[in-house]
Amino acid sequence: MIEVEWWEFDDVETLASEVAGDVGFIIERAIEQNGKAELALPGGAATLPLLEALAARECDWSKVRVFPIEERIVEAGSALSNFASLQRIFGAAGATVTPLLDHDQQWSTQEAGRSADARLAGLSWPVDLVWLDMAADGSTAAIFPGSMESALDAPRERRAVGVTPDPMPEDAPVDRVTLTRAALTSAHTMIVTLSGAESRALLERAIEDGPLSRTPIGRVLADVEVPVDVYWSAK
Repeated sequence: MIEVEWWEFDDVETLASEVAGDVGFIIERAIEQNGKAELALPGGAATLPLLEALAARECDWSKVRVFPIEERIVEAGSALSNFASLQRIFGAAGATVTPLLDHDQQWSTQEAGRSADARLAGLSWPVDLVWLDMAADGSTAAIFPGSMESALDAPRERRAVGVTPDPMPEDAPVDRVTLTRAALTSAHTMIVTLSGAESRALLERAIEDGPLSRTPIGRVLADVEVPVDVYWSAK
């Protein structure tokens, strides 16, 4: 079983402050050791306050590169784009924000996956941080319960694939590209953020079930070789 340490907070505001401090330390350590930091970040609405707290932290953002752990195959400027959210938050702080896709192109799902994979090959692997969140069905990145095999079982050299979510989320009913399990689990550091009692129970069960888990996050975490920090708030 993987090594997991839980950090518990009463509310999201306190959680955001603590995550910002800890991720800020990861950034500073990476810059000190390698002259740069590379972070794979979520873009979901629930994590936006946490990302904004991180971007408000003082550090040398000019030496930081961030990119989304998954992206929606949408037109440039779409409100559904995770890149757009990260660009708004971290671009303003001075970081380099790398898109997974050229949103001006008309991609098929498979073409989008291949393009994202090629772009990610230009980064330094393993990256310094992979930050996961989790939906109510246990999905993480764009790895969904009914369509997780393409991302979980992709060849280890593949870092991204195109996926059609199953189930299709009502708030963003579009195909996506997602980092593969191999890419997600190759980071120097991994954290997970979530809130609420039901989410905690789901994640605890997923971790306990390990490689036999029916949830994407359980299957991903079962392959992680570094300790995982879970930041959880009661509300």
